[in-house]
Amino acid sequence: MQIIQGTTDFSLPKPSAVTIGKFDGMHLGHRKLFERVLAQKEKGLLAVIFTFDPAPEAFFSGKEIQGLMSREEKLSAFEKMGIDILIEFPLNRETASTEPVRFVREYLVHKLKAAVIIAGTDISFGNKGAGDAGLLRELAAECGYQVEIIEKVSVNGEEVSSTLIRESVGKGDMKKAAALLGAPYFVCGEVTHGKQLGRRLGMPTVNLLPSREKLLPPNGVYYSDVWFRGVRYAAVTNIGYKPTVSEERTIGVETYLYDFTEEIYGKEIVVELLEHKRDEMKFDGVEALKKQMRKDIAEGAVYHGY
Repeated sequence: MQIIQGTTDFSLPKPSAVTIGKFDGMHLGHRKLFERVLAQKEKGLLAVIFTFDPAPEAFFSGKEIQGLMSREEKLSAFEKMGIDILIEFPLNRETASTEPVRFVREYLVHKLKAAVIIAGTDISFGNKGAGDAGLLRELAAECGYQVEIIEKVSVNGEEVSSTLIRESVGKGDMKKAAALLGAPYFVCGEVTHGKQLGRRLGMPTVNLLPSREKLLPPNGVYYSDVWFRGVRYAAVTNIGYKPTVSEERTIGVETYLYDFTEEIYGKEIVVELLEHKRDEMKFDGVEALKKQMRKDIAEGAVYHGY
């Protein structure tokens, strides 16, 4: 996959199918867009995702926004699904003020050679977000592209959106988040060295330091699955600051894997958070913590059917 980042000076070698959006989380609605783009590859078109850097919410608010996926997670997912080109369009004062008609003609048609443009009903682009699905349809005949506007997906009567998923994750409602995403919410990263307290207590764990870009659910213990080298392992995960044994304010993701004894420091794993079990707690001492950890692991075994 080719990544075009930090520049407006790009030109594709042949016609493309383009979908535009923020694509935070790659939920069920996003997947419909990607399916339509990838279907155009069979017709000889390049499969292109056009997104913005930074995300519009972060740019216009001036604040750091935590997303459902880090940039690295998005890049990995786009590449695995077979996207040819990712445009990370630089969002700044100049580009944000681009008139919508010019945006379509210059960037989508002239530079990307868009033969098909695929977007959701809530698409917005150009100055003050004035560009929308109606404008894409209006310019289609003149500019020589086909346009597909994909309707919203609903789950249990609610329209799927990244905002709704962020709310679910923020509440620790991992089941609802998974239903909206079409897959469990996950955290991935490289296994790092921790304080090895779990090992000393006879319950060895693996530790991740998640990206600052990544939205995490509330601190606490979660039933989870871990994927390592294509194999799924049942697990129990703690997200938090380890208040019983440390004054550090670095949030970590610590996981106990059932039936797993390998040393995997420096290896990449994916932790899927399935269900919230309990909130983070501060115990009177290590023995009380050890007792609760054993309880969490025993209840996790029941949850996973061990």
